[in-house]
Formats: sequence, C-alpha cells, structure tokens
Amino acid sequence: MQLRRHLALRGQQGFTLLELLVVLVVLGLLAGIVAPKYFNQLGRSEIKVARAQIEGLSKAIDIYRLEVGRYPSSEQGLDALVLAPSDEPKWAGPYLQKTIPQDPWGHEYVYRSPGEYGDYDLLSLGKDGQPGGDGENAEITNWQ
Repeated sequence: MQLRRHLALRGQQGFTLLELLVVLVVLGLLAGIVAPKYFNQLGRSEIKVARAQIEGLSKAIDIYRLEVGRYPSSEQGLDALVLAPSDEPKWAGPYLQKTIPQDPWGHEYVYRSPGEYGDYDLLSLGKDGQPGGDGENAEITNWQ
C-alpha cells in the first residue's frame, strides 16, 4: 500500500533537472546532425531549378532562332522571347508561356550573343550573384 502511494506521488512530481538536461542534449545533437544535411539539400535543389530554367530558356532561344533566323542579340536579351523586337518582322512569339524567370536566388539570368562558349551564353551567377565561386555560389551555365 505504501509503495503504491509512493509511486503515485512520484508520478506527480514531474521530471528532474537532470532528465530535462539529457533530453535537451539529445535534441541538440539531433539538430546538429539533421540541420546541415537539410540546408545542403535545399541548396542542391536550387541548383537543379536553375539548370532546369536554363534548359527551358535555351529551348525557347533555339525556337526563336529557327523562326527568326538568328539568335536574339545581347542588346535584345531574353526580352525578345516575350516581346517582339521592333526590327524583327519574322518574330512569331511569344516563345515563353510566362514572363522571363529570375534564377532561384532572385537574380536575372545573364545572356550574351554571340557567346564566348557557343552561339550564345546563358548563365546564372549563383547564390552570391558574383562571377566564380564554389557550391551554391558557382555559376550555372548552358555550356557545361
């Protein structure tokens, strides 16, 4: 009877400070292991989105070339895929269903024609918006 009473009282006392500290340490360790992997995966998915957008824009640029006879100039830029340039009578667009997207980090894509690596260069400057870099800050291009 006394044991049952003691157990009933102990159940009402709650957790000890040591038990709470052990739980907090375990949660901290789990967060330390899981969080970096989650954020690393998030960065990789943004790179995949940028590659997919560059591929879609490249297809639209190629269709533009087939219909107009040349690639949009650097001055016309990617806007020529959505709005008819005044000096292009063969333009039959728009060549994109929506407006020109920004890269996953909110920067404009860089378009150059003629390009240094092909007929045209199309690239995202990465997360930092600056040339060069590693990881998420690296350039994502249409010539790789």
